[in-house]
Amino acid sequence: MTEHPQDSTLPSLSGRVAVVTGAGGGLGGGIARRLAAAGAAVLLHYRTSGENARLVASDIERAGGRAATAQADLLDPESCAAVARRAVDTFGHLDILVNNAGTQPVQSLAEMTSDDWRSVVDTNTTATFTATQAAAEAMRDHGGSIVHIASIEGEQPQWAHAHYCSAKAAVRMHARAAALELGSRGIRVNSVSPGLIHRDGIDEEWPQGVARWEQAAPLGRLGRPEDVGDACVFLASDMARWVTGQDITVDGGVSVRPTW
Repeated sequence: MTEHPQDSTLPSLSGRVAVVTGAGGGLGGGIARRLAAAGAAVLLHYRTSGENARLVASDIERAGGRAATAQADLLDPESCAAVARRAVDTFGHLDILVNNAGTQPVQSLAEMTSDDWRSVVDTNTTATFTATQAAAEAMRDHGGSIVHIASIEGEQPQWAHAHYCSAKAAVRMHARAAALELGSRGIRVNSVSPGLIHRDGIDEEWPQGVARWEQAAPLGRLGRPEDVGDACVFLASDMARWVTGQDITVDGGVSVRPTW
């Protein structure tokens, strides 16, 4: 295989191995692409979106990078451990985990069922815990970097997202608590809180919301997956070697806009 042409604008992750959960989605795939562009070998996890994850992996390999895929239910601790083992077996070790897997349904608090609540909390929060535990074990002897994908909604609630906002607030706190406990092993844990990220079809499905966001954001646009991916690259790199237990907001400035 030819040497991967790294993006010289990014901190180097050459020689490192990353797992990205939920990499079959647009945001997860974008994060995986940026980690690969920085030089990392990437294992793309998926639960049901295998075709999309394999497409991203193929694109990375065609660009000269190293990539593979793995299917798993992240709510099963043994499946999480198997993903970590696959990364080690395929690429030799595991240095980076990006906990991106999640779900964001729109449901009013009054109409939300207990099953609805548990589904969102489990997918966004419990899966982060189980994947982190498995990755930390694989990183035990050499350290590493774990990044949780949270949300600005973990601090700023939105209508019909009570379960999602609560879950993402928990994700942010989990990163801080994990940073406290795992630091002695040389494992750093941080989170990234994105704002609204562009995806195919969003302009047609939610034109008013997109317009409101673009008007509210000081930088005047929706985010792109690579905006979040670059924050993950930074946190995984040596440039963030003394950064742990922190959250980076990537929202084009929306969260600084006055609401009164």
